[in-house]
Amino acid sequence: MPEEQNFLLLHQNAKVILGKSIEPGELVTPLAPSNIEMFGPRGALLSKTGTLWVSDTGHHRLLGWRNLPTRDSQPADWIIGQPDFYHEGQNAKSTPGRTTLSVPTGICACGEGLAVADAWNHRILIWNKVPQDNNVPADLVLGQANFYDNEANRGKQEAAANTLNWCYGVFYHQGRLLVADTGNRRVLIWHQLPEENGQPADLVLGQPDMHSRNENGGGTPDRASMRWCHDITFWGDNLVVADAGNNRVMIWQGIPTENNTPCVAVLGQKSFNTVEMNQGVYFPNASSLSMPYSVAAWGDWLFVTDTANSRLLGWKKPESIITLQGADAQAIAGQINFQSKSENRDFGQPKRDSFNWCYGINICGDTAIIADAGNNRVLLFNVSYL
Repeated sequence: MPEEQNFLLLHQNAKVILGKSIEPGELVTPLAPSNIEMFGPRGALLSKTGTLWVSDTGHHRLLGWRNLPTRDSQPADWIIGQPDFYHEGQNAKSTPGRTTLSVPTGICACGEGLAVADAWNHRILIWNKVPQDNNVPADLVLGQANFYDNEANRGKQEAAANTLNWCYGVFYHQGRLLVADTGNRRVLIWHQLPEENGQPADLVLGQPDMHSRNENGGGTPDRASMRWCHDITFWGDNLVVADAGNNRVMIWQGIPTENNTPCVAVLGQKSFNTVEMNQGVYFPNASSLSMPYSVAAWGDWLFVTDTANSRLLGWKKPESIITLQGADAQAIAGQINFQSKSENRDFGQPKRDSFNWCYGINICGDTAIIADAGNNRVLLFNVSYL
């Protein structure tokens, strides 16, 4: 591997690990909620002001740190979704509201605030300002007409421009809001940040219209179709979507302006019509993916959490995005080589540089935050070139 293609996550330990640490020889205990313990976290956001919020998915809550944590297992300062740090349950074992959550997943900066994909409530919650306290109520909801309903597609069989179904990912870019509406096998785009509850989206990708929700658009996989889209980012001006169900990452040149616009390249597969895990073989390679759940850009690099292979892959941007079709990754973290896939590298205890079904990645400045769900922890890395 050429030296200039290496990046810092290679061969480096996490600087901070959040969550309960397991010492060598220690027996695993039940994951009781606390201000330290997490259960299958799926996403994290470090705001520009230094506030960190984590989707503690299995405990149906958000955990917040006032400042970027500096030590392992540092307790959270705030909580949203439960009455305190020691309770759990979907919607706090009550009915949905402005401060409740049911399987929160993706989380992103949204203007001066943040947005959270509240997946099992089939909605996106938006805060106009980044919360700085416990149980700050959300200001806006998408996918539902109000904060108290939570049926998939508002109880109808068809999708619509104002409904969601198991929405997993959310991303805000240059005034636009994008949502990975996973259960409807599509990405929805609002051209401007919505201002009203339940506001309909303006554009759809992955389906021919706003009402369709068939897997791969009702046909065979192609350049426009999706199966389980989970995360979204922009790599420079190029839209990138993690299509985990098709074991690939889709890339568009620029931002699509028409419904069902086809992508120009995919990573993880050699063609637009093939979708098998690891390209149909058991062990991965430098160009294969198995259920990639998350994507994040940092300068010229695109990072992909290759979730079922328990590794992080990196691609450096070429002169032409089209040439990325089926390209080999140029960097790897979490495994010792491109042919390895075992959790924590040897099915052993977690290490400071290993992953077990890493679901989410977010990069702010020179800090990468990885939601290492299978290890019930969040890892913080420095990011820079080796």
